[in-house]
Amino acid sequence: MRPAGRAGGDYADRMADTPSGGSLPPSPSVPAGPPAETGVPGMPRRRLSWQRALVLTGVILLIAGCAIFMLFTLGTSLGPEALLVGTAAAILPVPVLVACFLWLDRYEPEPLKYLIFCFVWGAFVSTAASLKVNEAGADWFEHRGLPESLTAVLVAPFIEELTKALGPILLLVFRRREWSGITDGLVYCGLSAIGFAMVENILYLGGYGYASGVEQYGPATGAQMVILLFIGRILLFGFAHPLFTAMTGVGLGIAARSASRRVRFFAPVAGLLVAMMLHGTWNLLPTLTEATGEVLIFVSGFVGVMVPIFFGMVGLAVWLRAWEGRLTERILPDYVRAGWLTPPEVAALSSLGRRHAARAWARRVAGDAGLRAMRGYQFAATRLALLRDGALRGLDRRPVDRERTAREEQELLHAISAYRSFFVGRDPQAPVGVWDGRRYHLRFPDGSQRSVEAPEEPVVPIPVVLAPPPPPPAFHGGYGPPGWYGPRPAAPWPPHH
Repeated sequence: MRPAGRAGGDYADRMADTPSGGSLPPSPSVPAGPPAETGVPGMPRRRLSWQRALVLTGVILLIAGCAIFMLFTLGTSLGPEALLVGTAAAILPVPVLVACFLWLDRYEPEPLKYLIFCFVWGAFVSTAASLKVNEAGADWFEHRGLPESLTAVLVAPFIEELTKALGPILLLVFRRREWSGITDGLVYCGLSAIGFAMVENILYLGGYGYASGVEQYGPATGAQMVILLFIGRILLFGFAHPLFTAMTGVGLGIAARSASRRVRFFAPVAGLLVAMMLHGTWNLLPTLTEATGEVLIFVSGFVGVMVPIFFGMVGLAVWLRAWEGRLTERILPDYVRAGWLTPPEVAALSSLGRRHAARAWARRVAGDAGLRAMRGYQFAATRLALLRDGALRGLDRRPVDRERTAREEQELLHAISAYRSFFVGRDPQAPVGVWDGRRYHLRFPDGSQRSVEAPEEPVVPIPVVLAPPPPPPAFHGGYGPPGWYGPRPAAPWPPHH
């Protein structure tokens, strides 16, 4: 995704015209380290208005009511034993699927409460609404002499995809600033789909599997039916629901990082329609196979349509994950020119491998406190890049939003400076250094000093003190001229790195 345009009045440029990071040198003494329970800095919390409190209370009550309804419905229809067996079998793949989506979100992990919200929304609200609508659709077709299998093709895809997406849509409406793009859309919608699939699998594994087998031939047959259904529904086709709803996630993610009102509306609608059509096509394959007796229909549709789409979505997700890592390398050089960061620190954020190397170094030189500080530093730097990227895209339309973004920028920058103080100057194997925006000034153990140009390929990390840049020329409003961030350093690394 490319910036949709500059914010009005060069607001995004003025964001980086902040006091130099050099004005906050690291403490000469070794800090004690952030306490273990200290979290990484996030966006400042909004004051909870009575309208938002009312919505939050309503959502909590809705989820609780749907959870009770689904537990009662499954318990009465399956019986305690089948419910227990179905639940145990349906839960088995959940940790693996959840871990896959969390793996996508390692650069800027989302708050746990929002991840849990999406999961329970799909597990209870979406399943409860879909169950009632699907039952009504089946009755409607039956009364008109039409096959009930049409419900799976004409009703289920629309109600299931719509209700699975409503939870992430609520997050987008009320917590839009927590969305960093398509990756977050995939994670939120994927978790909602996993929750939905888990409860649906309880119904299939416990009812059509165990209970049906026990009724016919006894517990051994029931267990065999559960194993067969587990292989078919979960091991072979367990990706289906997350894949469908991921299409909606793409649309929501595009809308979250766009300043265009049209894109904000049409992107989620387009994603939802694609999810519904893909889901309907998937349900149509077994329906046609059963009606015609031609197994080749299902095999051809699965291999020729679903598998390519699945691998295409996996490729997109991996690319987006890498794009989010490279975002810091594209955005944070503004803060290098402003004197808050050094080129190697920006380079050290551009991949998970480099981030891991930086954490290992911080732990070596500063122990567990340094490790926690490096993690907080990396998280805050990623949030800073996302914040400025949003400003460059013009996401903050109202003055109050621009003021809030500027305040968040300052808080993240000061948090970054505080985190740096835990590991800068701690490595006995590295010379003392100062970065002035153009080159390093190093002091060696023999007392000699030398200026060194930034290496073509930054090493990870070079912990140096930040020198304050010269003051900006006078400009109206207390800022430097748009685009001025201090003297522009010679290219610290080639653009292709």
